[in-house]
Amino acid sequence: MGDMTLRSGQAGAGGLAEAAGSGAVWAVGGPDGVQDAGGDQDRALDVSGLAAVLALWPVIGSLVAQGELALHTPLNAYGAEAPDGSTAHHLLTRPGGVPVLTRFAEHLCGGPLAEYATARIWRPLGMTRTRLTGATLHTTAADLARFLRHLLSTADHPIARAWTAESLRIRTGELTPARGLLWRPAPSGVWSHGDGPALWISPTRRRWAVLVPASPGGPPPTAFREAAFAGPLP
Repeated sequence: MGDMTLRSGQAGAGGLAEAAGSGAVWAVGGPDGVQDAGGDQDRALDVSGLAAVLALWPVIGSLVAQGELALHTPLNAYGAEAPDGSTAHHLLTRPGGVPVLTRFAEHLCGGPLAEYATARIWRPLGMTRTRLTGATLHTTAADLARFLRHLLSTADHPIARAWTAESLRIRTGELTPARGLLWRPAPSGVWSHGDGPALWISPTRRRWAVLVPASPGGPPPTAFREAAFAGPLP
């Protein structure tokens, strides 16, 4: 995928490029890989706004899969410092819960989140260009594609299929806004994370999309999402 650039001759690519905005890096695909893309897919990108879903979310899922964490058990029961009664489920479904949950994950893992995410998630997925330093996350569109492709695959490692399925459903009941586990519902069965750099995935349509705008003043991400999920894959 290193030489993947905009393929304007393919169906829908022109509309996607326009919706993405000038200079944006983007890709759309399914469980078999990338179908359309624009920009340098191997250029290092600052996607710090996606750190929660790329690092924290799969690490929490790994801890759940290994039986080291129960989503509805108060974090204090694990010997961690956390607001009384707070659970992983509560923090995953409410804005502002990421810092507390990150500290908790590091407490359970016995070290920095970046090290655990690299060893247990990114390296097995081949995301060799993804790095988390402090609060800054750098990756490439090619690595983001590997991550999203895995979520639609039949593979159960390193991110369990059950964890993805549990995360991509409404977990807030009647409360608004509706949320899954760090993922937000969008129209037509699509789930999203991020407002600048953004990821989308639809298990029912077997499609994913990623957009990293060239600047904050580009087109709204909703325009790209609508274009990416408007029709069949080429």
